[in-house]
Amino acid sequence: MTKDELRAELERQEQRYKEVYGGEVTTYAAQPDPERKPWRKRASVLDQAFAQELEKIEKELKDQAP
Repeated sequence: MTKDELRAELERQEQRYKEVYGGEVTTYAAQPDPERKPWRKRASVLDQAFAQELEKIEKELKDQAP
C-alpha cells in the first residue's frame, strides 16, 4: 500500500465516521523520536587506579629527567 492509497483510505474512513456517527475527527502531527544522547562509559575503580599510576610514573620521569 502506497502513501497515497493510505491517505485516500484514511479520508474515506474519516468521511464515513462523520456521516455515520456525526463525530468530529482530530488529527495530530507525528511526534518526533526523542534524541538519543551519546553513551559515555564511566571510569571504573581499576580505570581510575590505572590513570593515577600513569600520572605517578610520568611525574617520576619528569623529576628524573632534569
